[in-house]
Amino acid sequence: MMDLSTTSLLAAKAYKYKAESLVKDYLFADSYVSYTAVLGGILMCKMVYDITRLISSFYYKSYGSLTKIQKLEWNNRGMSTVHAIFITLMSVYLVFFSTLFSDELDGPVTLRNSNLSNVTLGVSLGYFTADLTMIFWVYPSLGGMEYVLHHMLSLVSLVYAIYYGEGQLYTFMVLISETTTPGINLRWFLDTAGMKRSKAYLVNGVTMFVAWLVARIILFIYLFYHIYFHYDQIKQMRTFGRFLIFVVPMVLLVMNTMWFAKILRGLKKTLAKRQ
Repeated sequence: MMDLSTTSLLAAKAYKYKAESLVKDYLFADSYVSYTAVLGGILMCKMVYDITRLISSFYYKSYGSLTKIQKLEWNNRGMSTVHAIFITLMSVYLVFFSTLFSDELDGPVTLRNSNLSNVTLGVSLGYFTADLTMIFWVYPSLGGMEYVLHHMLSLVSLVYAIYYGEGQLYTFMVLISETTTPGINLRWFLDTAGMKRSKAYLVNGVTMFVAWLVARIILFIYLFYHIYFHYDQIKQMRTFGRFLIFVVPMVLLVMNTMWFAKILRGLKKTLAKRQ
């Protein structure tokens, strides 16, 4: 007869084998990898939220004096900053450096996708799901209807791009606009920390103005330029996909332009106070 230790060892090996099979056959299988990425994105948000709260409570003395809503927004902005850095790096790579959407390859760029692109979009979908949930939870403390509209458009576009594998190039172009998020969050952090008259606040304002102009205005103009010259390939997409490609960027461009006007007015006031 086998002793207790041998039996336990065999049971542990059997459990390990089942766990590895689950990960290989389901979580990382091609048909499930996007769902795993979405779950990973949600878990990443939870982890970053908690880490932001932990680090802030140790290294920022005034964190404890913030109101409950301010603490929630503080941690939420830490979460959105990490997502913005991730999605910006991945989107820039896939759009401008990867061969996935290169015109030199055969076939429409509008119908191309890969495991990497699907995983990236899945993580972003997880973030927008978590963030929108938080916005509804404490509405309107984290943002009004304009934020709800922005996130809903993002969610619909991401779900379509992942499920049908269409229009991912334009989805990533739009997601590059998230590069402005760290600057926006830093501005809020500085304001909340009472550093509105600091040099860092001024530098942040100028940087945010330039980043917004490039990523949310000029890049969107380039996006429509690309759509115009690839319209024959866009026509091969599903009707709803074509609708999203034209409507979502247009709505976001209008919103970006309105926000850009506010940023410009705010920068002018900041510069006027320093003269």
